[in-house]
Amino acid sequence: MLTILIRSLILVSVAVLTFRLMGKRQVGQLQPFELVIAIMIADLAATPMESLDTPLWRGIAPMLSLIVLHQLITLLSLKSQALRAFFSGRPTVVIRNGRIDYQALRKLAFNLNDLLEELRTGGVLTPSEVGTAILETSGKLSVFQDGAHRPVCPEDLQLHTGYEGIPLTLIMDGQLEKHNLSLSGKSENWLAKQISQNGFKHCSDVLLCYLDTNGIMSLYGYGGEPPVRFTALSENEVIW
Repeated sequence: MLTILIRSLILVSVAVLTFRLMGKRQVGQLQPFELVIAIMIADLAATPMESLDTPLWRGIAPMLSLIVLHQLITLLSLKSQALRAFFSGRPTVVIRNGRIDYQALRKLAFNLNDLLEELRTGGVLTPSEVGTAILETSGKLSVFQDGAHRPVCPEDLQLHTGYEGIPLTLIMDGQLEKHNLSLSGKSENWLAKQISQNGFKHCSDVLLCYLDTNGIMSLYGYGGEPPVRFTALSENEVIW
């Protein structure tokens, strides 16, 4: 029993490592060749796990070989558009100005039910509302509404919007995020002063603290109470 457990842990660890080396993609975002490699890796990991008579290296070696192959294909795809199209395919426009390209759907083996479902998932009720819809190489449908149906944006109203960047998480689960704090250009003493002035004694009392690019700091406690929000930085002090 202990042998099976150890073999399983080793194989699962190697499988997880190989998937991590393939990059941060969700299953639905895998390219066709990546999906094939993922299935093969799972099968290679299962065989030595089920049979104690099969040496571990017979599962691990082919898994590592597949990752080398994946990296090679990825590198070649970066260098050549023709190889990229061969391994991953090309995006296909399936709706133009509200008109469905039925011939394109047939070539892709993508039926109308699938198309309408993807449109509804994207918040669109009918194809007539669509300016352009593109079926990506990952199988995801990118939908762009026409001008008459898309939401109004500030540019339409000639409104100026300020810079909007990624908020910095300064405290998470009571632990100080030192790297993010250094990006803000502030010290631990400054942060301790900010949280103490707003009802928290220590960083460990804070569930979540983040600082957005408007200079607004938000503090969440562990009790489920509403967050404390206040201006911690001026516009000129936002440097990230």
